[in-house]
Amino acid sequence: MVDVKEALVPDIGHEHVPVIEILVKPGDTVAVDQGLVTLESDKATMELPAPFAGVVKEVKLKVGDEVSQGSVIALIEVTADAAASADTPTESAKAPGAGSPAAAAAEAPAATATATAAPASGGGLREVVVPDIGSDDVPVIELLVQVGATVRKDQGLVTLESDKATMEVPAPFDGVIKELKVKIGDTVSPGSLLAILESAADAAPVAKSAPAVAPVAETAKPATAASPASTPASAPAPAASGPRPPFDARIVMPGDAPYASPAVRAFARELGVEIHQVKGSGRGGRIQREDVAAWVKHALAAGARPTEAVSSAAGGGLNLLPWPKVDFAKFGEIEEQPLSRIKKISGANLARNWAMIPHVTQHDEADITELEAFRKQLGAENKDLKVTPLVFQIKAVVAALKAFPAFNASLDASGEKLILKKYFHIGIAVDTPDGLVVPVIRDADQKGLLTLAAELGEISRKARDKKLGAAEMSGGCFSISSLGGIGGTAFTPIVNAPEVAILGVSKAQIKPVWNGKEFAPRLMLPLSLSYDHRVVDGAAAARFTAFLAAQLGDIRRLLL
Repeated sequence: MVDVKEALVPDIGHEHVPVIEILVKPGDTVAVDQGLVTLESDKATMELPAPFAGVVKEVKLKVGDEVSQGSVIALIEVTADAAASADTPTESAKAPGAGSPAAAAAEAPAATATATAAPASGGGLREVVVPDIGSDDVPVIELLVQVGATVRKDQGLVTLESDKATMEVPAPFDGVIKELKVKIGDTVSPGSLLAILESAADAAPVAKSAPAVAPVAETAKPATAASPASTPASAPAPAASGPRPPFDARIVMPGDAPYASPAVRAFARELGVEIHQVKGSGRGGRIQREDVAAWVKHALAAGARPTEAVSSAAGGGLNLLPWPKVDFAKFGEIEEQPLSRIKKISGANLARNWAMIPHVTQHDEADITELEAFRKQLGAENKDLKVTPLVFQIKAVVAALKAFPAFNASLDASGEKLILKKYFHIGIAVDTPDGLVVPVIRDADQKGLLTLAAELGEISRKARDKKLGAAEMSGGCFSISSLGGIGGTAFTPIVNAPEVAILGVSKAQIKPVWNGKEFAPRLMLPLSLSYDHRVVDGAAAARFTAFLAAQLGDIRRLLL
C-alpha cells in the first residue's frame, strides 16, 4: 500500500520567505531529513528537509516563489510504514523547537537567542560566552575576528558547526577584541567562554536577551561554512590596523564571509577549494556550483599544483590545501626518483578530470564463457596475431555506442551543448614503463576482429617504444582501461575529458551462475563504467552496461 502525502513548510518564524534552490525533482527517492528546497530570509539560509521517506511525485514550488508556514513543498509517495511514521513526525521533521539550531535559524530576526556578557576582571572588559545553541561540544570552524579588531554589536565573532546547522555567534555589544579564548577545532557548549571584549565607552549595559546567534544554514545535511546571509545588516566595522593574518590561519575578516548555500559549500570543500576566493555570479553575488567549478577549471588551466594559489583576473584564486612537507629521511633510508614526463602530464590531466567531472561508476558482469572459447580458437587459427579479449571488448563498445549515442559525445567548452559524434574512435589505455598512455584506434566500427588485433598490437608496441605521435593519441570518443591481465574485481577509472565515459575491465573469474535449473561454472568478466553525470544519468549507465554484457555474452550479436 502506498500513500501520497504533502511535505509542508514548518514554522520558520517568517512569512513570504523566497525559495532560492530546488534540491529534488519528480522521480527522486528521498530519505527522511533529506533537503527538498533552500529558503533564504534576511538573516538565514536554511534547507527544508523531507519529513518522511519516499518518492517525489510532484514539486509544488519553483525558484523565486515565496513560502510561509504550511505551504506545500512537494507531494511524496510513501509506503505504508513510512506513512505511519510520517503521521508521528521525528524530531527532524517537526517544526523547529525552542533551543534547537532550527529554531535559532528560524527565529534569528526576532532576536530570541541569548548571550551572557559577564564582567571580566578590569575596567570595561567583559566576557562573551556561547548562548544556548541546543547542543553540546559543537566545533569551532572559523574565527571571524582577530585580537585588536573593533567590532559592532551583532557582528560575527566565530562560526560553529553542528550536525544540523552552521551558525555565527555575534558580539553582544560594540567594542574591541582584547583576547580570543577559542581556536579552530575547539568544541564549545552553552556557557563556554569565547572572547574578552573591551566595551565601547558609550555602550549601554548588555541585557541578557541581547542577540547572540545569527544562524547561517539550517540543514539536515552535513553543515558547511558560514554565509553572509547571516551577517547583520549593520555596516561592518573597520578591521584593526596592521597586516591581515595569513590565509592559512583561516581568519576571515568581517565582510569577507562568502555568500553560498550549504550544498555549494560542501561541493567546494570536496574539491579542496577555499570558497572565500570564489566570486559569485548569482543574485546578489551568490556563489553557485558553476562558479566553484569554473574556478577550479581556471586554476588547473593555469597549471595549478596543490601547493599553489592561482590568481585570476578578478584577483582571487584557487587555494588548495597545502601539500604536506615531511622530512622522510629522519625516519629511515630513502631514495628519490623523478617522475617521468608522461606521469607529470597525465597527473595534471587526471587531477583536472577528477576535479571537474562529477564521476559515477556503474558495475556489472558479462558471461564470456563462449567468447573466450571462440577467442582461443581464433588465436590458434591465426598464430601470427595476438587475439586478446580487448578486441572483442572494442567491438562490443562500438555496438553500445551506436545504441546509446549520448556516450559517444562531448560537452562543448561552455558546458551548455552536447556534441554527438558520428564516428567511433576508441582510446585504449596502454601501460608502459614510463606511465599510462592512451592511443586511439580510429574507425573501429569499420574493422573486423583480426584487423583490430593487428592494429592493437602495433599501437601497443609503439607506445612501449615511445614512438606514438600526437595524432595517434587524439580524437578519441570513448576509452577502455583493461586490467584483466593483472587482477582485481572492480575499480573506478577516471573519465578522459572531453569524453563522457570510460570502461574499466577487471580480471575474469569462474563463478557459479544459476541457469534456471542448477548452478553452472561460468567465466564472468567484471565491467566498471565511469561516466560524467552531467551528461549520463544512472539509468542510462545501467542500460549501457547491460547491453554491453549482452553483446559480450553472445558474440553473434557483434555481427548485427
